[in-house]
Amino acid sequence: MRRFVSVLASVTFVLICIGGRQAPGLAQGKTAESVLAGARAALGGEAKIASVKTFIVTGRTRQVRGENLVPIEFEIQAELPDKYSRRDEFPAQDAGPVTSGFAGDALVLIPRPVPPPPRPGMPAPPPQQQEMMLRARMMQAKQDFARLLLGMFAGTTPGFPVTYSYVGQAEAPQGKADVIEVKGPANFAARLFIADNGLPIMLSWQAPAGPGGPGGPGGMARPGGPPPGAGGAPPGAAGPPPAASGPPATAGGPPPAAAGPAGPPPGAKPAPEQRLFFADYRDVDGLKLPFRIRRAAGTETTEETTFDRYRINAKVDPRRFDTTAK
Repeated sequence: MRRFVSVLASVTFVLICIGGRQAPGLAQGKTAESVLAGARAALGGEAKIASVKTFIVTGRTRQVRGENLVPIEFEIQAELPDKYSRRDEFPAQDAGPVTSGFAGDALVLIPRPVPPPPRPGMPAPPPQQQEMMLRARMMQAKQDFARLLLGMFAGTTPGFPVTYSYVGQAEAPQGKADVIEVKGPANFAARLFIADNGLPIMLSWQAPAGPGGPGGPGGMARPGGPPPGAGGAPPGAAGPPPAASGPPATAGGPPPAAAGPAGPPPGAKPAPEQRLFFADYRDVDGLKLPFRIRRAAGTETTEETTFDRYRINAKVDPRRFDTTAK
């Protein structure tokens, strides 16, 4: 297993060096709106994207955890604009399935975590502590869903409104890529890289240092990710990633950090930049959708996902969005 991980890390490092050439300045006449309009046209067109009310996705993830490569089988159900649920099963572990997501501004989480009893002689934690943890988990799920939608549709939904600005062009193994900065609620900040053919190829963001907030180490744990402490992030195909998925060299440097409310502690080591690579776009009901996503932290691939099937405007199960289920 150590050899497998080191191979993935080496491939990513080589691609960083290839992409590390001087990036050109702002492309004349381009705006975030024009680039995103071209991306949506390449993905199927504004009308086709707007017609998507629900979708169901099934697939498999291979996640690196220490010396192990853990398989995960998942199903995503979404009802736009603001309902999302991901159910993960762990066939190689003695653990039950986990369902996580949100409905509006309420968290979907099955099973719900139970606060541990206070240690002898210690006061019980304040009741609002558990509520704050659940709210942070809900916002994490929303941000993860937004990242997935940016690769699928080059946009999010009114349930997670964002703003866009054009950064410039970057050199990518596929050629030049336009770079769009995306900002949204709860310090959400990322950069979306769109290839010359209009398809999104990468999303990058800087996770806050420390184990706490959304996107931090062990955070951006996919909604529906493994049980607490297992780490996490979105989805996985076998073998090393294709060379075409290396990170472009951006004109403006890494995206701004999404620091937590108090910022990282003094002297904290910055968390590695997080990247999602979207690949293997295929036709599905008039849309072009990615069937493979690779995640990397710095120079190391941490997770790969393969989508087996998309069902567009399929009937979703309302029980998947039950915010009171235990």
